[in-house]
Amino acid sequence: MRWMFLLLIVLNLFYYVWHQQQAPLRAKEVAPLALAQNSKRDIQLLSESDEPVRREQAPRTVAETVCLFLGGFELESAAAEVEQRLLSLDIRSRVQSMEAAAAEVEYWVHLPPLASRQASLRQLKELQARKIDSYIITQGDLANGISLGIFPREDSAKGVMQRLHDAGYDSELRELPRSHRSYWVRIAPESRRLVSDSLLESLAFDFNGLQHQLMPCESIATSR
Repeated sequence: MRWMFLLLIVLNLFYYVWHQQQAPLRAKEVAPLALAQNSKRDIQLLSESDEPVRREQAPRTVAETVCLFLGGFELESAAAEVEQRLLSLDIRSRVQSMEAAAAEVEYWVHLPPLASRQASLRQLKELQARKIDSYIITQGDLANGISLGIFPREDSAKGVMQRLHDAGYDSELRELPRSHRSYWVRIAPESRRLVSDSLLESLAFDFNGLQHQLMPCESIATSR
């Protein structure tokens, strides 16, 4: 009996020692598994993690296609004064000119070029001898032709043509569109926000006839 009791005690001690040695091993085996599972939760595809960053860092590339123009002046000096006023307010600007064709036209009465310049000169002398104002054309597609004048009204031009016809000359009529040059101050796109309504009112008060328009930035090709 006593040996049986001692045997049970030894077996219990052996079990206790064996259990203490096995417990850390299980912890070591379970820990990597838990870490692996947690790491899987933290793993994201590159397309998932990078896309929001690209959206936030992508620069805005909206092109400025419309600019603010001030002016419509007949004289460049007036536009230059507006430019200086704006520059004094740290508003970047520059004077530009615009060549616009007006709705009106002028009427040019002329005789077509002859076979040679000498022939045209003889014809010019004949016209001047008849007291008809005329000039030889020196360039263009009508070079060596005879100009009889440019008229603002069509009926005036046709009256001259009739007189020439009565004198034995067959003249021709060409319409010339009137061109009009005006001067504008182009506001740089980055300075447009600095031009307030109150500033526009002040400029309109100081510069008679000042206009402000939104136009394509490249609509005026000639700069000072």
